Amino acid sequence: MAQVQGRGQGQRKVGVVVGKPGAKTVKVLVERLVQHPVYKRVVKRSKKFLAHDEGEVCGIGDKVEIVETRPLSARKRWRVRRIISRPEGAAIEGGRPAAGE
Repeated sequence: MAQVQGRGQGQRKVGVVVGKPGAKTVKVLVERLVQHPVYKRVVKRSKKFLAHDEGEVCGIGDKVEIVETRPLSARKRWRVRRIISRPEGAAIEGGRPAAGE
């Protein structure tokens, strides 16, 4: 009897929101440490991912976890799973700072 396999979990990454290019979209900067192939020194590599933010609750500076998903647009293949932390003094309402801040 063959056992039915569920879908895989996909990749998860943690990064910082650095931009909001459009509605329900955030740009997340993910940094990782890798060893240089020749010099054997640890170097920092970074990449920006476009992620889907359904509730538009993320603000710039928020630390978020993103998960891999089906293609949502030409460049968007990730979605925000949860907000890990917010910067000090950030407004909660709408994910954007209140007027005058």
